[in-house]
Amino acid sequence: MFSSKTGSQGLDRRAFLAGAAGGAAAATATPGFAASPGSSAASSTAPTADVLSPEQIDQAWRRAAGKFEAPRAAVLKRARAVTADGPFRPDWPSLKTYEVPLWYQDAKFGIFIHWGVYSVPAFGGEWYSRLMYQKGSKEYDHHIATYGPQDRFGYKDFIPRFTAKAYDPVDWARLFKQAGARYVVPVAEHHDGYAMYDTRLSDWTAVKTGPKRDLIGAFAKAARAEGLHFGLSSHRAEHDWFFDEGRKIPSDVNDPRYLELYGPAQLRMSGKDDADLYGDFTAVSRAWVDDWLARTAELVELYDPELIYFDWWIGKAEFRAALPAMLAQYYNTKAAEGRQGVVNYKLGSMPVGAGVLDIERGQAPGIQPTAWQTCTSISDKAWGFIENDTYKSAGQLIHLLVDVVSKNGNLLLNVGPHADGSVPAAARDTLLAMGQWLALNGEAIYGSRPWRVFGEGPTEIADGSFQETKTKPYTAKDFRFTTRDGRLYALQLNTPEGDEAVIASVKPADQVRSVTALSTGRSVAFSQTAEGLRLAVGGQPAGHAAYVYRIELA
Repeated sequence: MFSSKTGSQGLDRRAFLAGAAGGAAAATATPGFAASPGSSAASSTAPTADVLSPEQIDQAWRRAAGKFEAPRAAVLKRARAVTADGPFRPDWPSLKTYEVPLWYQDAKFGIFIHWGVYSVPAFGGEWYSRLMYQKGSKEYDHHIATYGPQDRFGYKDFIPRFTAKAYDPVDWARLFKQAGARYVVPVAEHHDGYAMYDTRLSDWTAVKTGPKRDLIGAFAKAARAEGLHFGLSSHRAEHDWFFDEGRKIPSDVNDPRYLELYGPAQLRMSGKDDADLYGDFTAVSRAWVDDWLARTAELVELYDPELIYFDWWIGKAEFRAALPAMLAQYYNTKAAEGRQGVVNYKLGSMPVGAGVLDIERGQAPGIQPTAWQTCTSISDKAWGFIENDTYKSAGQLIHLLVDVVSKNGNLLLNVGPHADGSVPAAARDTLLAMGQWLALNGEAIYGSRPWRVFGEGPTEIADGSFQETKTKPYTAKDFRFTTRDGRLYALQLNTPEGDEAVIASVKPADQVRSVTALSTGRSVAFSQTAEGLRLAVGGQPAGHAAYVYRIELA
């Protein structure tokens, strides 16, 4: 039994629920604009964390989003029909028969794009939308100092400033192709719940507010025109709790008129860390899971992505129970088209073999039996654009790409555009430098497969998620290997020391016939000894970052 709570900063539970029932229309009528100051606004923004139960929070959100119940049900009905008709059943034994498509295995390099309303404040990162409500965070203090208190200026009030006036999807597509990428994965919806696409299941979209444009649709068309494989990223699952800090303070998250944007904002009850989903007891309703299923199915219907990237929270028990149906719907949709799709997941969310594992900001310890992916950002501090960020060099990223590819993986490199849609100059320069290297040496990357060993050398790599900052600089003795069309490629990760390079892993029994430097096309003199393959490199070879030798074997 729960009792109502009132007070100077409190809100009667019944009053909140009544407001949610009557306020949904107001929330969708003028999305993105602050409530007028006054006594009613003050009470509507009062904290609710200690007032409402998880069930009442869910009921309020469902009322606020009630106008979308019928279209949501229609999407789910169509999805269920596809799930029941195709080679994949909605169960794990069937889904583990999935095979990674060749286009993805061959692509090796993709571009991830974090861009949204969070790019407007350009402070802290893409989690600004959450942390601006969290007392004690730098984002909380920055927000009050820059924009005012959260009950007067909330996250929704950034939306009118998100105009995307410099957004040129054709320029994006050309740049990413020049960078050497073979696929692109823009974020369709981040944890903030703002749809960058033309969803029929919300009023808080880039089509109805802010830019007044289908940002995803425009980029899909431009990317495909450049021959890039088009994917999408959805972080909708985490929106279940993402704004819960706003319930603990006077803020617009508590205002029933904006529940459709801010979502349930269930109080987070995480485990020892974000990755501990077994210890995460955050409330997730069946209605929220159905909404996630419908949003995902709608993305497939509207944009036909060849890849779908999910963040870690789909590993939460409530989502894991629904995943087989979602995967069967997507894989069967692709099968009906005569194609195969890719679903990226984080460790533990799905059984091995049912999709493609993504290791965030980290690497694998050795050659993996199936294709996998690492994702990282071209910038050091955030995925979305922030002021005064620093950027990785082209050399760092080429080394990462080479190491990942040698272990049967792909690199998904994130770029965070400015709020106006322009790509930061530092990111553009790095991308173009990577493209120049790949134009000369891509033969050793695209369409390649691992050799019998991934590499050699003294530099050890810290494997696992969020370990990239532990990586030490490579030496001239560090090599990585790939194979393609019967040829071996040796990629040296630093400038040779002296006139000779020795590759210990290439034995006399391998019977080397010839060696060619890819950057120049010139033959390299060699000899085979018990110590390995000796290359007469003649000092500084042409190129930068990694020096690639094509080795023809008998």
